[in-house]
Amino acid sequence: MVLRNLDPPRLCNGTRLAVKMLMPHVIEATILSGCGKFEDVFITIIPVIPTDMPFEFKRLQFPIRLSFSMSINKLQGQTLKVTGLQLEEPCFSHGQLCVGCSRVGSPKNIYVNAPCGKTKNIVYHEALT
Repeated sequence: MVLRNLDPPRLCNGTRLAVKMLMPHVIEATILSGCGKFEDVFITIIPVIPTDMPFEFKRLQFPIRLSFSMSINKLQGQTLKVTGLQLEEPCFSHGQLCVGCSRVGSPKNIYVNAPCGKTKNIVYHEALT
């Protein structure tokens, strides 16, 4: 998954990739989501200079992260073939559960892990008044 906007709108924060080849300073990958779907791209190593430190230093890193799972917030705008929802902890709001369930085209491709087959419906009444 891409961690920062590199080449909008093709390579934006949250774009999913399949890595084809790892080289010392370049990664060759195929875009799996978004408008550049199925395009091959090369991602170079970039300098990162932290600004919240009392001294200056620079490190080189790739702006991607291996992800086996995604938060519900990162799922917004994504389309998936199969989705699994881990609901041992209840969702923060109604909208999060809706987003988690609506990323898949067919209900038979949604798998939910919830204790006793139920999850708690959280409503913050303070926010509604």
